[in-house]
Amino acid sequence: MKRVFKSKRFWGGLIALGLLIFCVKDIRPSEVRSLGTRIEWLYVFPAIGSAVVFIIARALRWKVIIAQQSDIGYRRVVALYSAGQVVNIAMPALTGQVGRLILFARKLALAKTYVFSTIVLEILFDALSLIFFMLITSLVFAFPSQYRTASIMVAIAALLILIILSLILSFQPGIEGFCRRRLAGRWPGVYITIKKSIRSFVKGINMLKSSQHVAGSMGLSLLSWASHVLAIWFLFKSFGFSLPVPAAAAVMIINTLVLMIPITPGNAGTFEFAVSRSLTAMSVGRSDAVLFALALHILDLLPIVVMGAAFFHFERVSLRDIKKENEGEIIFEKISEDGTFIEEDRP
Repeated sequence: MKRVFKSKRFWGGLIALGLLIFCVKDIRPSEVRSLGTRIEWLYVFPAIGSAVVFIIARALRWKVIIAQQSDIGYRRVVALYSAGQVVNIAMPALTGQVGRLILFARKLALAKTYVFSTIVLEILFDALSLIFFMLITSLVFAFPSQYRTASIMVAIAALLILIILSLILSFQPGIEGFCRRRLAGRWPGVYITIKKSIRSFVKGINMLKSSQHVAGSMGLSLLSWASHVLAIWFLFKSFGFSLPVPAAAAVMIINTLVLMIPITPGNAGTFEFAVSRSLTAMSVGRSDAVLFALALHILDLLPIVVMGAAFFHFERVSLRDIKKENEGEIIFEKISEDGTFIEEDRP
């Protein structure tokens, strides 16, 4: 497992380096100096503020999602969520999501399958928000055909997730009964594992039965994505680009579609490639497009890293420990039959 993890990290880093070199290879120092004199710093500050609102809105959305199982303060949930994003950024491919899951489960004493269900709900609300912004933006902006196909896939995926979650909620007793009849006698260990995972998972998605929690989560999702659009638009203004707000929304949507499956740690290289390509399609010069992509990536990461680092410092959590636990993690080994998380190292 450790060898596989290191292999993913190596190849992810190599891909990131190759894409970054490809993006910046034609940029001359004189173009960087010229851009430095043209930057309107007055717009940088609201861009940073919008990026901060983006991460705060997402953290508060997670607070709403887990409200039925855990009561966590506003400041702590923002710091914890930011730390989780740091873990997600620092680890390659989908292992970052597993690391984030481990961190949340450890710090809040929640079942890992329960935390996994909240991540599924995050994906669902993000997909629905993305569909909303695509519909609004498409009224004034013509998306390339390949991205229209991807948007249809997102809509289908969101519908499938909704159907699957609804079926699990409606037929939980029947699913458990079927597993008991088919597995309990022959493979009791498999049956216990499946029952634990179902019960823990259902605890997370039960919030879908509360219209108040669903409306709050959806509202915060839309707020987070709107804040991201504003961050991009303010950065447009600081770079002197004469692009409207719908163009900023289009950049956000295209970038999100391209990065749906993470390949490199922190999306390094892939982020710059996706953003710069979308901007060149809007008649922005290639050098300016790449420099903008680099600036936007830093802007996205800055509040997450600052707030996440503060959490690691004050909570005495080590990113190295999270990585080690992730390498050998067996998802159900610390969950009791009723779906609660067992902390072996609790003093």
